[in-house]
Amino acid sequence: MDTESTYSGYSHYSGRSRGSHRHGERSRDRHKSRSKDSRSEKSVTINTPPAEPLLGDSSVRGEQVQDDNWGETTTAITGTSEHSLSQEDIVRITKDLEDSVGLDCRRYITRTIAVIMGLLVFFTPLAFLVLPHILWPEKLQSCGTACEGLFISVAFKLLILLLAVWALFFRPARAGLPRVFVFRILLAVLVFLFVVSYWLFYSVRILDSQDENYQGIVQYAVSLVDALLFIHYLAVVLLELRQLQPCFSVCVTRATDGETRHYNLGQLSIQRAALAIIEHYYCDFPIHNPALLSASKSRAAKHLAGLKVYNVDGEFPASPTEGPGNNANAGIAQSQSRAMIAAAARRRDTSHNELYYEEAEHERRVRKRRARLVVAVEEAFTHIKRMQEEEPKKAPGDVMDPREAAQAIFPSMARALQKYLRTTKQQHCHSMESIQQHLAFCITNNMTPKAFLESYLTPGPTLQYGKDHWLGRRWTLISEASVTSSLKDGSVFLLKCVDFSLVVTSKKIPYVQMSEEYIDPKSHKFVLRLQSETSV
Repeated sequence: MDTESTYSGYSHYSGRSRGSHRHGERSRDRHKSRSKDSRSEKSVTINTPPAEPLLGDSSVRGEQVQDDNWGETTTAITGTSEHSLSQEDIVRITKDLEDSVGLDCRRYITRTIAVIMGLLVFFTPLAFLVLPHILWPEKLQSCGTACEGLFISVAFKLLILLLAVWALFFRPARAGLPRVFVFRILLAVLVFLFVVSYWLFYSVRILDSQDENYQGIVQYAVSLVDALLFIHYLAVVLLELRQLQPCFSVCVTRATDGETRHYNLGQLSIQRAALAIIEHYYCDFPIHNPALLSASKSRAAKHLAGLKVYNVDGEFPASPTEGPGNNANAGIAQSQSRAMIAAAARRRDTSHNELYYEEAEHERRVRKRRARLVVAVEEAFTHIKRMQEEEPKKAPGDVMDPREAAQAIFPSMARALQKYLRTTKQQHCHSMESIQQHLAFCITNNMTPKAFLESYLTPGPTLQYGKDHWLGRRWTLISEASVTSSLKDGSVFLLKCVDFSLVVTSKKIPYVQMSEEYIDPKSHKFVLRLQSETSV
């Protein structure tokens, strides 16, 4: 083939030397550019895990396309695929890495400052007790029984303080907030000022004068530990107990499909309320499915595309002041606009019938696919039970584990499951590997076919699906008020994600006035009087 193309190129050059020479130069330039582009694209590759391809997804990831007919040809996936990246993808990945490094640095800096503050608080009382023995040990008075008892008190109080600080302040971070937590900063400043004040008093009244009353120094250290315990109690009240009482009812609406939930929140700032709402979202809201929204958009586009206007008299003048037939053209344009409005009105009168029959047809198809899927899964689980009954009769080497059993029965239900997921627009939510893992989990725990199908027949919350649907998702908080200010009646803010946004509105829970009404127990007594003569 190479020799034939070369020969034909030379013969063409003999006929038209100049044009073909320029054409050859342009083709060589394009060939060089394509070779450079191919070399630049091949310079960066990534390996993807085998579980990444999605069921029935026709999207292209790099150069590999998911097979749409995996229900008929279900095989095990062994190996990895390489995808080339463009320069724009490299820039985007670099920017994401820089942002993540910035967030990690801020998190580590905050944790380092907290550790330094905790060590300062913990070792300050011990320093108060140790420094007199180091600087002027010969001048100190002997410590009696009461002083030695204070040592035990300081030891246990410091241990309690250490455990309490660890439990309250050194918990794993749930999220990275855009602004600092005001109460936490105020408590840190209060503790710092408190410890500095004690050090100043200690250096002026004890270190400079070299106080000989060691029991007084021990009592001074005990008072510091007691004050720190009270500050920790204040931290528990401000950080944990203050927000427990519900004060606001927030309405959370997903902007794309209108899914709505209501929650009760306490006295929280806007950013902490947003964090609580996001945590509730992952557990309560069904997963966001953009494929369901594209159906309504295509239907509307089809209705609009059905209206056409033809101009049989030629093009109109560029402006209404040019040409002699302006009045006639204006009249034609008005008549066409009126005709288009009338046609749209007639089409709108019949569009509800089309929508009704489309929805009825879709529901019929869903019920049909669902029935086939239920029958296929029940037959597969019946085969599993039969295999379990025959296991004691088999040799030890022939017994399959749950993973092998799931891979053995999966092809029998793969076609029905694929068609059902395509009909309900859920093919992007479930990968082949995740379905096989769920099937192996159900077999291991002796679950019924209905329990296996519940994950696919009913859309569940976001956390029910793979980590690629929620892990590392970044949210943007949009609010007119400061995010560190507390929630108020009528506050509105947005939580924006890549695919959708959550609109949050808050209403204050009203004050309830309750009164009591006393009912006399004797008022419930009555007398039944029967007449002597009754009708038969």
